[in-house]
Amino acid sequence: MANDMRSVASLLMILNFAMYVTLLGLGGWAMNRAIDQGFIIGPGLELPAHFSPIYFPMGNAATGFFVIFALIAGVVGVASTIAGFDFIRSWNSENRAGAASAAVIAWTLTVLSMGFAWKEIEVEGRNATLRTLEAFSIILSVTQLLYTVVLYG
Repeated sequence: MANDMRSVASLLMILNFAMYVTLLGLGGWAMNRAIDQGFIIGPGLELPAHFSPIYFPMGNAATGFFVIFALIAGVVGVASTIAGFDFIRSWNSENRAGAASAAVIAWTLTVLSMGFAWKEIEVEGRNATLRTLEAFSIILSVTQLLYTVVLYG
C-alpha cells in the first residue's frame, strides 16, 4: 500500500512541477508584456485620475491581480515539489511535515490564483495565452489538492 501511495505521489509531483513551470512561463510572458507595453509617463506629466499600478495592456481589470498571484503560486508550487521530492525519495515521517505544509501553502496560493482566474473569465476580454494561464491555474488547484491529500494519507 505504501508503495502505491509513493508512486501516486511521485506522479502527481511530476505533473504539478511541469504545470507550475508552465504557469510561471505564461505568467512571466504576461508580466514582461505588461512592463514593455504598460503605461509610461514622461517628465512633467501627471498620472491619470484612475491610474492603477497593476495595469496590464491585455485582458481586463482582473488580469493584473491574476497574473501576479499566478506567479507567486507558481514559485511556491515549484518549491513545494522540491520539498516533496525530498520526502518521496526517503519516504519517512521526518520529512512528511515539511513536504505537506509546503504543499498546503502552494495549494492555498493556487486557489487564490484560481479565484482571480474565475473573475477574469467572468469579466471577459482576454487573449488565448491568458485563457491558457487560467486553465492551468484551475487544473493545478485540483491536482495540488490531490497531491496534498496523498502526502497526508
